[in-house]
Amino acid sequence: MAPRSRPTARQVRLGTELRRLREAAGLKAREVAGLLSSTSAQMSQVEAGFAGASEERVRRLAAHYACADDSLVNALVAMSTDRTQGWWEEFRGVLPPVFLDVAELEHHATFLHEVVITHVPGLLQTPDYARAVFGYMVPELPESELTPRVEHRLRRRAVIECDPPVPYRTVVHEAALRIRVGDREVTRAQLRRILDESEREHVAVRIIPFDADHFAGASAAMMHVGGPLPRLDTVLRDSPSGTAFLDAESQLERFRTLFRKVERASLDPTRSRDLIHRLAKEL
Repeated sequence: MAPRSRPTARQVRLGTELRRLREAAGLKAREVAGLLSSTSAQMSQVEAGFAGASEERVRRLAAHYACADDSLVNALVAMSTDRTQGWWEEFRGVLPPVFLDVAELEHHATFLHEVVITHVPGLLQTPDYARAVFGYMVPELPESELTPRVEHRLRRRAVIECDPPVPYRTVVHEAALRIRVGDREVTRAQLRRILDESEREHVAVRIIPFDADHFAGASAAMMHVGGPLPRLDTVLRDSPSGTAFLDAESQLERFRTLFRKVERASLDPTRSRDLIHRLAKEL
């Protein structure tokens, strides 16, 4: 099978976990290659996500690495055998691959925890709000690129609207609610959208008000995507250079702690809804 030209983030993660198991066993790639009648180069392709691994191969590798964690092995097998062709595949070749990677991660998530400071969370955005966000990019996007970005963002909402939905908790700073990304009507409609979504049993929206004391977390924006096991979680962080996918255990624990810290600084869901109601009435 020819190597993949561009593995997805999920495929890369499978390879990363196989490499971590090998390294934990104290083995070199060349030592393992013989077990599979393979080569060091082919092993490197598997561990980088450029080549797939069958269920039999994953289980043989796990046994050779003396991995006794059946839950982990089964989760890796599920990743290796998954052939899901989700809605995001419609955008392949149309949008940058990272858009598809984010949608795929969300689709497989067991939970989503998000912190946003300056923008409304993507999963809660209205069409007009999303268009205003993408329309502000420099250089300005042509309509042929702007429209699919907006459509993709709206279709991501499937994860909190499907049956069963993915549990979603988000902490939003009041600044994100007050900044008029669009005009007054766009902002009012966006606040109403957040209120509507917050009524869902599996959605929790908490607001950090401007007058919250001891909040120095302006750089805490992130999305924590739950995996089938805690060690298979992923944290997404956006920066001017792109979206980073973080999955080292030390990083994951750091952002679990950060989310709890930020959440403690926020209002409870009921008081948060009251604040959003008040802001909408002020417009």
